[in-house]
Amino acid sequence: MTAPAAGLRRFLTERPPRPERCELCAVAVPEADHRHLVDTEKRALVCACTPCALLMQQPGAAAGRFRAVPARYLTDPGHRLDERAWEALQIPVGVAFFFRNAALDRLVALYPSPAGATESELDPATWTEVLGGSPLAELLEPDVEALLLRRTDGAFECHLVPIDICYELVGRMRLLWQGFDGGAEARAALDAFFADVRRRARPVDGAGRP
Repeated sequence: MTAPAAGLRRFLTERPPRPERCELCAVAVPEADHRHLVDTEKRALVCACTPCALLMQQPGAAAGRFRAVPARYLTDPGHRLDERAWEALQIPVGVAFFFRNAALDRLVALYPSPAGATESELDPATWTEVLGGSPLAELLEPDVEALLLRRTDGAFECHLVPIDICYELVGRMRLLWQGFDGGAEARAALDAFFADVRRRARPVDGAGRP
């Protein structure tokens, strides 16, 4: 085989996928099961191996730039949402998540869409009125956790979750979304996602303790 032909063959041959790596130390990490950090300067999620994630949990590590995303899932059975409360949030779809941006010192409301994560304006007074009565709002860690809400056929649910799974949901919906309402495949994926969240979530007690 001539050299040009050999080069063309290398070009056409499908290359194996590159392994996922820790973005701090470059060690390979499992693609489907590894920790994430929030880069508070770039407002981005980064992949991390377990030792680096544990290191970033120590006070003062990296001057506070990286914050490890916790793994806790919580729910508050005593807090009830209704149609009036949902309308006050001005979310045009049935799923949204809320987190506190520590650098800007404000709440951010996002919802999945065919274009990715779409931000919705959220008045602080509305947040207090609708969600301030739940201990989940008090337990929420800035930047790394979110309150994940869903409205389905008049039923409402609210969970405190790691923020990385919210962006995982956004990516999944963007990939599967079809037509005006998302389509059957996207709805099935959404149902499965929330079923897993409910399975993981632990209830808080009356004093707001997990």
